[in-house]
Amino acid sequence: MAHPYPIREIARQAGLSEATVDRVLNARGGVRESTVREVRRAVEDLDRQRTQVRIGGRTFMIDIVMQCPDRFSSAVRDALEAELPSLRPAALRSRFHFRETGPVGELVATLDRIAARGSQGVLLKAPDVPETVAAVGRLAAAGIPVVTLATDLPGSARLAYVGIDNRAAGATAAYLVGQWLGDRTGDVLTTLSRGFFRNEEEREMGFRSAMRTAQPGRRLVEVTDSDGLDATQRDLVREALRAHPGIRAVYSVGGGNAATAEVFAEAGRDCAVFVAHDLDHDNTRLLREGRVSAVLHHDLRQDMRDACLTVMRAHGALPDEGPPQPSPVQVVTPYNVPSTSAARR
Repeated sequence: MAHPYPIREIARQAGLSEATVDRVLNARGGVRESTVREVRRAVEDLDRQRTQVRIGGRTFMIDIVMQCPDRFSSAVRDALEAELPSLRPAALRSRFHFRETGPVGELVATLDRIAARGSQGVLLKAPDVPETVAAVGRLAAAGIPVVTLATDLPGSARLAYVGIDNRAAGATAAYLVGQWLGDRTGDVLTTLSRGFFRNEEEREMGFRSAMRTAQPGRRLVEVTDSDGLDATQRDLVREALRAHPGIRAVYSVGGGNAATAEVFAEAGRDCAVFVAHDLDHDNTRLLREGRVSAVLHHDLRQDMRDACLTVMRAHGALPDEGPPQPSPVQVVTPYNVPSTSAARR
């Protein structure tokens, strides 16, 4: 495995011992395939981040732990690495721990391994469940600041939350759906990935409350537990359309939008309004194709910058300026798609 890095640097990036990395690099055998993949990922990460590594200056090693579809974790990785040069003279190095789904125990085990080996900070997108909250407490007790990203854990020892005001975003979606539907009859399908993500819960609450006030007679039909993945979303939406012939609009709280649009088309059903979140690759394409009406978008690069600065402040590298403010939400239609959105994702 060709590389220009000292074994010590690769081992630190991978969170493995130098002896294990040496065995992998020199193909001596005796290591699991998953360990080989970890070493390869570490070298790839170092390749992407080497413009940020400086001789001298303070270096922060942070871990990004996320449970979400690949399309969002990839957007986060791109946004973070695009912001790294702007954080000079400090240098940030990052290790990524991404999973689309799986038992909470596996995610907690990842957090506990980080607590045991050390880190300057953790950026976390995780379910709001007692096990996760307890793991964040163990990280804090180990002196590792935790910043929650996109979805909060307010009952935990996390240092700060970075992201949008999710309840306000849900209310904004309700306003758009209500305005576009107007006096026309029709039910609204709300789609969530999982009920234990607080951001989705707050978006749904904001949406439901605003719809109840503006259009109390409008029925809302909810589907959940798709993990935001097209494969599982497809069957859930297909069943909802069969059971509720009056569905005419969609508020996508948790993703899987390509599958949702496909099921409407397959069924020959008109979707008069479709509001989604985040300008990932799928949503940008669906928006430009006219299959999504609007996307509630915010600057993910600014979020990643705020999260990194918060970690640096926790270590006294910058003056304390208080918790980050919620990110402003932009309503993006097919006519005002940011020109850089595709490049960032």
